[in-house]
Amino acid sequence: MWFRNLLLYRFSQTIPFSEAELIKALDERPSRPCGSQETHTLGWTTPFGRHSENRVQVADGYWLIALRKEERILPGSVVRDGLAEKVEEIEARDGRKVYKKERDTLKDELVMSLLPRAFTRTQTTLACVAPQEGWIAIDSASSKRAEDLLSLLRECTGSLPLRPLNVKTAPAACMTEWVKTGEAPEGLVIGDECELRDTSEDGGVIRCKRQDLASDEIQQHLTVGKQVSQLSLQWQEKLNFTLDDKLIVKRLKFEDLLREEADDQGADDMAAQLDASFTIMAKTLSELIPSLTAALGGEEIPQGI
Repeated sequence: MWFRNLLLYRFSQTIPFSEAELIKALDERPSRPCGSQETHTLGWTTPFGRHSENRVQVADGYWLIALRKEERILPGSVVRDGLAEKVEEIEARDGRKVYKKERDTLKDELVMSLLPRAFTRTQTTLACVAPQEGWIAIDSASSKRAEDLLSLLRECTGSLPLRPLNVKTAPAACMTEWVKTGEAPEGLVIGDECELRDTSEDGGVIRCKRQDLASDEIQQHLTVGKQVSQLSLQWQEKLNFTLDDKLIVKRLKFEDLLREEADDQGADDMAAQLDASFTIMAKTLSELIPSLTAALGGEEIPQGI
């Protein structure tokens, strides 16, 4: 249940739907298998799988939702080889060249003929909605997966006034200063992994693991102008994660103390354990987000909002 990544978004105005309206909207767009001629389908599923019945899990004012995507896997190499064979057949039979427009038509026909036989795979993306605090956290480091979820949520609810969470100081500038000085803002502890990136157009990248970031070697790279583009951090002995220069939280790990608390609250009931872990996670994120934005100079709120 515990999120492993965070893409963070802020409501730019009061959330325009209630809990009941959200439940109704998601129930009207359930997940389903791909049809024979569909490349993919998107729909809502239960966040806890077989351990839950509702498409919106509610706990202490937080909402958990789950997007399920099913897509047909059609390797590009299969399409290319099939198209090349078809083009070769036509050119040999008719004694003429097959040009782009006809090739595109042949490719579309080939894809449609192959789709019904293609394997499918499913992918579930979770999101935590905090309506009172005005943010959504999506368990993904992929902007494409996040946009799939937000687009369908916008389509189902009719309105979703969201923007990515922004901060006043560039994360790379903050992280570089923290590593240079060996000090992070209160509550944060610098870890032993980072990525250093040259700011020039063709600059290189250095990735360091299990490294003393206060060492002369690291400091020399910073002296010549490299910036920290990713940095491992610990927050209040509750979380470990890697922050990148796009404000994406990756490799998020909740400490054992929080996990054990959820296990204790849920006892031997898996559904109760999942519910407890969601509640603890959501409350922890509600503390992390303002702490992290404060460490990065505060939240940047566009004018007029």
